[in-house]
Amino acid sequence: MESIHDNVKYDIAIIIPVYNASSWLPDCLRSIACQIKNKLKVELSVYDDGSTDESLDVIEKWKPVLEAEGFKVLISGHSGPPKGVGFAKNQSIQQSSGKYLCFQDSDDEMKPGRLTLQYNASLEHPDAIIGSKFERDPPESTLRYTYWANSLTQEQLNQQVLTSHGPTVIMPTWFCSRDLFNRVGEFDEKGKGTPEDLIFFYRHLDLKGKIFRVDEVLLVYRYHPLQTTFSIDEKVIWDLRLKRLVKYFLGKWDNFTIWNAGKQGRRLYRSLPEEYRSQVTSFCDVDEKKIKQGNYIYENSNLRPKPRVPIVHFTTAKPPFVICVKLDLTKGEFEKNLHSLNLLENVDYVMFS
Repeated sequence: MESIHDNVKYDIAIIIPVYNASSWLPDCLRSIACQIKNKLKVELSVYDDGSTDESLDVIEKWKPVLEAEGFKVLISGHSGPPKGVGFAKNQSIQQSSGKYLCFQDSDDEMKPGRLTLQYNASLEHPDAIIGSKFERDPPESTLRYTYWANSLTQEQLNQQVLTSHGPTVIMPTWFCSRDLFNRVGEFDEKGKGTPEDLIFFYRHLDLKGKIFRVDEVLLVYRYHPLQTTFSIDEKVIWDLRLKRLVKYFLGKWDNFTIWNAGKQGRRLYRSLPEEYRSQVTSFCDVDEKKIKQGNYIYENSNLRPKPRVPIVHFTTAKPPFVICVKLDLTKGEFEKNLHSLNLLENVDYVMFS
């Protein structure tokens, strides 16, 4: 018998990769069932990446509830070892047909207006990944990160792409057209430890894509010890950021200053290819003890004499700056100091904090 959903052209496909999420799926699926769709035709595409808990049972239980609310529900997966979030997302996308893709993590919850607001924003910004503001559960978790992500201006969303925070709109809030996804290409499928969202994000930017955020809270972003975030290899993220820093900034500057004579600034210096270490004119800081050292000596260098890089006060340092200072840790003093120099972001300085 032909389904009522056959031959229907769907406006949105909600993409949900699942792995051992039975504890959170009821809240996630309930939030989807409560979406305000207006006349939008929506399908839910779930791919189970080898769950060993009751995830599939939970999804099957919710399927008739979602269908009663007008959703088409697609469920597939495999029973072997997990192949990773990138693989599961790609499979979920491949089995769906919606013109627009709404990415949802199985442990998070949508706010009721998410689909309509992000769909409308995507119509207005077809070349952009659309994100949104979010709230944390529990509320006190990752306060600095949440403040940073929710406070970025629309301009900064496209500028502060080299920080350790990763994409300027968090992956569980992403919404984009299928055309945009096909243009950028599938998610990386190397598996556990791979930041597939950051790799996709950078490829999107390389193709002159934009970032836009709906400035409303449209997601409850859950924080817990089993989050996929905790399995990501920090060294891989560092190398991706460094490669982009060299390509888009250091390769175009004759010389530059590293803002932070401490641990992170020195790590950046040591990580640079030799040709770019030689372009570092100084470290700058506000810590008098560091400044009184006079120089940073790169002891592990094979060069003789070993490189000596001056450490100066930020007011005497020369731009452009690569800033390795963590934000919101100095009660606004760093931000005040940076603002006092009247510099242009991504011209006179780049954030690498």
